[in-house]
Amino acid sequence: MALLDALIVTVLAVAAGLAVTATLCIEVEQLRRTANDIRNRLFDVAPYLAVTAVFFLGKRATHGKTLQISKSLDWNITDEIYAIEGLFVAHLQDFTPNATYDFFSTMYMFGFPFLLVFPLLAYFLLPSGRYLKELLMAYLLNYFIGTLCYTLFIAYGPRVWVSDAVAEPMYEIYPSTQDLTAAVSANTNVFPSLHTSLAVAAALLAWRSREEYPRWFKIATFVATCVVLSTMILGIHWLIDVIAGLVLAVVSVWGAVRIVDWGERRRSSSRGGVDGAAAGTDD
Repeated sequence: MALLDALIVTVLAVAAGLAVTATLCIEVEQLRRTANDIRNRLFDVAPYLAVTAVFFLGKRATHGKTLQISKSLDWNITDEIYAIEGLFVAHLQDFTPNATYDFFSTMYMFGFPFLLVFPLLAYFLLPSGRYLKELLMAYLLNYFIGTLCYTLFIAYGPRVWVSDAVAEPMYEIYPSTQDLTAAVSANTNVFPSLHTSLAVAAALLAWRSREEYPRWFKIATFVATCVVLSTMILGIHWLIDVIAGLVLAVVSVWGAVRIVDWGERRRSSSRGGVDGAAAGTDD
């Protein structure tokens, strides 16, 4: 019941954030144009949606198997992480006012999914599907590389590994959130921080689309920064996890741009061949 309650609250909070941000960033005319052209836009982005859907279905189906492989390999790198950075997270918590824990908990639980969902809607409303394709591929690369790392390496977060020095304020203030996070991730899935990599990837793509959505770029930058900080302030990730997440974000966006470039070139050359064949038939 606690899991269901947490899920309902999360959905409602994210929906409220989406509604407010849409009024700030999206024009009514965009909705009209999209409604008139929805079939073409869906057709244009369909290959990328299909690849993304297949990947996430496969990821979900093999989740148990990857956990078994990880346990079999038993490559626990937590000691190495702790040896490098020590109690940085504990010191960060000492520096952070307790009054901000509610805010950072909100960013972690609600700001993060909001940051991932809004650009899916916003980019679909643009005449070109370029940014939506890049976003989908960036998400896919993040999860693919992240899942590979989670399978290869076992790593426990600071709240678990040094529980005597690092607090877990979000779970202490809102115990039901632990049920929700446990349902989507294992407590050994900390290196790299996918909250960091996905949030920063969304912010990087917001920067790329800043001419189309200048307000969204500002909102995304603020929320992404808060999400990244929240992963450490709440004792969930090490600084090393966050640094790895930042690198993964840059790599995933770079890779996504290259993949879309390649896909669009193939589509253009294919259309050119079809048009040329059609022209030859008319002669």
